[in-house]
Amino acid sequence: MKFGIVVFPGSNCDRDVQWVAQGLLQQPTRMVWHEETDIADLDAIVLPGGFSYGDYLRCGAIARFSPVISAIIDHAHQGKYLLGICNGFQILTEVGLLPGVLIRNRDLHFICDRVPVRVESTQTPWTRAYQPHQVLQLPIAHGEGRYYADKDTLAQLEDNQQILFRYCTSTGQLEETGNPNGSLHHIAGICNAQGNVLGMMPHPERAADGMLGNTDGMDLFAGLLASQPVAV
Repeated sequence: MKFGIVVFPGSNCDRDVQWVAQGLLQQPTRMVWHEETDIADLDAIVLPGGFSYGDYLRCGAIARFSPVISAIIDHAHQGKYLLGICNGFQILTEVGLLPGVLIRNRDLHFICDRVPVRVESTQTPWTRAYQPHQVLQLPIAHGEGRYYADKDTLAQLEDNQQILFRYCTSTGQLEETGNPNGSLHHIAGICNAQGNVLGMMPHPERAADGMLGNTDGMDLFAGLLASQPVAV
């Protein structure tokens, strides 16, 4: 599986993802500058975390106009894999490939921590290597990570089992104390209806190398390698 990692001005987690895809998983990987328009050679694209264009206007609001975005939309519509992590998740909602928005954290503070995250569904390429309701420890680092959507959208996400990750307590309970940014329905990550596009605020790439003392994020990438693109 060939990975492409999109680099916007201000991306700062691109090399972390590259280390996982190319260094740990030993998959062909190339960096994709945001001005590129031909990404047909790629099987899986990652929009990494960081501060695209400085995020001075709104997270992801400027990145959505990058030349590469049209090719990424086509890539997603072909059923190929697309992962947005943190700022990448924000960009996916700005582009419209995922519903809802990411707004300021409940307490209006930037949060940098390692938090429990519960796996909600194992019926997707992204989560098939996990166990149902398995509790992961994943890093978060964001100021605008509170997921918000209207009631109809939330109901649709619940009914279609598109919520793949929720913030929780260390024992897997959905309590307010286990919801660091106040996301509605404790949402930490969602996919599109077809399941080939995933956006998540926690950073699985920062929990994939045993040298860092935590590999809970590695199974997300390992599960993807065992999957075939989704026909849409």
